[in-house]
Amino acid sequence: MSKYSIGDFANKVGLTTYTLRYYEKQKLIIPKRDENDRRYYDDEDVKWIGFILHLKGTGMLMTEIQEYVELRKQGDSTIDQRKQLLQSVKKRSLAEINERKSHLNVLSHKIDWYDGKLNHKFDESFEEYLKRFR
Repeated sequence: MSKYSIGDFANKVGLTTYTLRYYEKQKLIIPKRDENDRRYYDDEDVKWIGFILHLKGTGMLMTEIQEYVELRKQGDSTIDQRKQLLQSVKKRSLAEINERKSHLNVLSHKIDWYDGKLNHKFDESFEEYLKRFR
């Protein structure tokens, strides 16, 4: 198993050493210590940080990530709680995706409307144009 100094680990996972130290303070990751009391990380930590970054990518709040980490430390007896937490985050994330798709749809219509105005195809207002799609 590979051992990584904080700098090497930061490069490997695409984070800064500052961010890793912040994650340590938040107890999201606990580095191991060598015989000289220097922190190091291993391949399991690489996978763990990767998962944390996926959680962050879903929009999961830091407090929720901390809750997840705490539940994980308690073992398999918390699997149902962890699953419920992840389902809640998934539901919220999907709602945010749908909202963003709706906003992008309006932007696409606005671009099409501008194309029509530039090509002298549309004389109508944008609001009138949008009524075609409702």
